[in-house]
Amino acid sequence: MGVRGLAEILADAAGGVFPPPDGTVTVVPQPSPREAGVVSFAAHAVVFTDEDPDWVHAALAAAPGDPLSVPLCPPFLTAFTERTGRTVNNIDLLTVADRLPGPPPLPLTPVEDREHPRVVRALRYREDVRVYETDGGVLILGRGVAGRWESAVEVDPRTRARGLGRALATAARHLLPEGDAVWAQQAPGNAPSVRAFQAAGYRPVGAEALLVLGQP
Repeated sequence: MGVRGLAEILADAAGGVFPPPDGTVTVVPQPSPREAGVVSFAAHAVVFTDEDPDWVHAALAAAPGDPLSVPLCPPFLTAFTERTGRTVNNIDLLTVADRLPGPPPLPLTPVEDREHPRVVRALRYREDVRVYETDGGVLILGRGVAGRWESAVEVDPRTRARGLGRALATAARHLLPEGDAVWAQQAPGNAPSVRAFQAAGYRPVGAEALLVLGQP
């Protein structure tokens, strides 16, 4: 793959160009001190860390299991967290969608209070955070891993099963700068979230485990 950073790899994946499915693992530097982890594509994983790449490959080789799945398996992730002093946030389905023109499909009110709990939490993982509220839901948009735009939604339990999650996920696509894409992570077991984002046009591209400083 040559000398390429995580941002370039993700940009290619957003455009449908993936690392070669050759069963190997690519190690790249962390995009920032905040971000370390693993992105797994089809038969190719990318580990982003400032640890010695020789250590990464040795730890992968020492971990039991299928080599294709080892980068996201507990033995390697445990060794990774112990080595870095970080915590695994979750193993998520990683999805991406292109920008849509025009206004969002529902009314959104920007949250200006930087002490708002949703803003405070989002700032732990993202920059340029923007939070919007609508009746029964919240949309969070910001720049996360390797500077990519990331969206997350929250739906009040009393307003679920009405398509609000899909509408909020779609709204994020309308709020992007021209030419950008937006990423979103969903826990695989959260089937309603997975369905909502895919219904909003987000394409599955891989799986991701982020290692965070402190508790998630």
